[in-house]
Amino acid sequence: MRSAAARVRPRARLRARLGARLRVPLRAFGRPKTSDVSAGLVTGLFSIPEGMAYAAIGGFNPVAGIYAGVVPTLLGSLFARTVLMVTTLTSALALTSQSVVKEAGLDALDPGNVATLAVLAGAVMLLLGVLRLGVVMSFVSNAVMTGFSTGIALQIITGSLKDATGYKPAGHNKLFQLGDWIAHLGDWMPAAVFTALAAVAVWALVRLVERLKPVAVLVALLVVSVAVGVLGTHVELAGDIAPVPGALPAFTAPDLSAVGALLPGAFAVALVGLAQAASIGPSVPNPDGTRSSVNGDFVAQGLGNIGGGLFGALPTGGSMSRTGVAVSAGARTRWTGVFAALWLALLVLTLGSLAERIPMPVIGGLIIVIGCELIVGRLPDIALVLRTSPLSATAMIATFLATTQLPLQQAIVIGAVLSLLLYCVQAARQSRLHQLEEDGDGRWRISDVPDRIEPGTLTVLHYDGVSLFAETPRIDEQWPDTTDARGAAVVLGLRGVPDVPSSAVLKLLRRYARDLRAQGGRLYLAGVEPRLRTVLRRTGITAELGEDAVLPPTSEIFGAQREAAARARQWIEEAPHRTPEA
Repeated sequence: MRSAAARVRPRARLRARLGARLRVPLRAFGRPKTSDVSAGLVTGLFSIPEGMAYAAIGGFNPVAGIYAGVVPTLLGSLFARTVLMVTTLTSALALTSQSVVKEAGLDALDPGNVATLAVLAGAVMLLLGVLRLGVVMSFVSNAVMTGFSTGIALQIITGSLKDATGYKPAGHNKLFQLGDWIAHLGDWMPAAVFTALAAVAVWALVRLVERLKPVAVLVALLVVSVAVGVLGTHVELAGDIAPVPGALPAFTAPDLSAVGALLPGAFAVALVGLAQAASIGPSVPNPDGTRSSVNGDFVAQGLGNIGGGLFGALPTGGSMSRTGVAVSAGARTRWTGVFAALWLALLVLTLGSLAERIPMPVIGGLIIVIGCELIVGRLPDIALVLRTSPLSATAMIATFLATTQLPLQQAIVIGAVLSLLLYCVQAARQSRLHQLEEDGDGRWRISDVPDRIEPGTLTVLHYDGVSLFAETPRIDEQWPDTTDARGAAVVLGLRGVPDVPSSAVLKLLRRYARDLRAQGGRLYLAGVEPRLRTVLRRTGITAELGEDAVLPPTSEIFGAQREAAARARQWIEEAPHRTPEA
């Protein structure tokens, strides 16, 4: 009977595992820089009008968009392994959440429903991170990720066209919206256009001074906002969307009765948020040189959603646009996100009425510039993919078009399928058989596989590939002819193949063994990993080959092949006149 201590041990290990996912080393926080404080202020200011606009687009209470920049941003920045990633509301998340709530037949203005959706989405993100399922993102090809992130940048731009010019382009296709926006140049509001251009001009002028580059966005935001107020320019203001509350978010209890209706949609919301965030790490590397962790970012976003959902926030995720704002404003450490949340809370408490005076064209103009910078930053990756191969280029373009023309959750599925297709094609192309021949010094030399096995000879082959799954036709094509292999032996090296995921592979190995045995020959398998060895024994293939013909891997490179070759030579010498089996 197990002792109490033994029963507790698995629980302790589980708690330790969970703690390891949530824990960020103290040294990872670093010391905040002066630029982090100003970058946090800029990001916090942007969170007021942009958060309100995104929430309003989704049909939610605009205040929930503001609150999405407080608790979620704070928790996300504290735990994220992509240190400059800002966790907050995005337009894609707002629209996906709207679709989920509508499909569930629930009221989007009910705080309990919003809290339930955010907490459920956060729980999904947290679970994926703790289970280390972020490894799936490593199989997303660079071509697909380049197309996806470029499409997201275009979404950022098209989502700000109305704020910058006063004209809202028609259509769901982002490329069509861009064309419609250009075609209706005459419908642009001059006051909005001039305000947006003024913000961009001030931003560009300030950036000419090297020392002022980190605060260029902040200076442009403040200077043009004051100018609009002094001149009395009639443009849309943040307060026109909804009044900014002069209070911090209060605790909001999730509506447990809505869990069943919202749970399926929560997975879609979580995947959209995680996919958007996955494009941030490659685009915005950590300034301190540390590596990002997709699993760590999953956990951070999960905690941000759970905490934010309990305090009035909409579902959130890593925001490319808000991260771009923070980086442009001089962000250097994760403290930028922490300061952004604190500044936003302070602004809401003390200067809510002044924040309502921020002109939306200023926000729109600066967001468009940031989106263009993100696309320009991707141009080297785009050129690299185009030079790599036609298949990679096609995958990139297809993902870009899907991201701009379809709902984001559908674009994610398409990108995942394309990544899987690219992976399988590349793996199949790389897989092949080689012949190993020993030279006079006892070293192995790689050569092409012979067309046929000569009688009474030893042939050593080595399989080079990812796994035997889906590569059997290619291997079968390269396998030498054994119709006249009287008394011959073939050694097949399988080092690195952990298991056999297809019964077709077992049939192939059995056929090779029987074809050789029919000619009085024999097949040896070298470098067989333990899991594969178990499968071979369980399916009876080991019994057909003989225990001495299945050799485990050794510490020496090609050591198992060398040992198998020695056994095969001895077998050939001992039975030179072996007759074929009937």
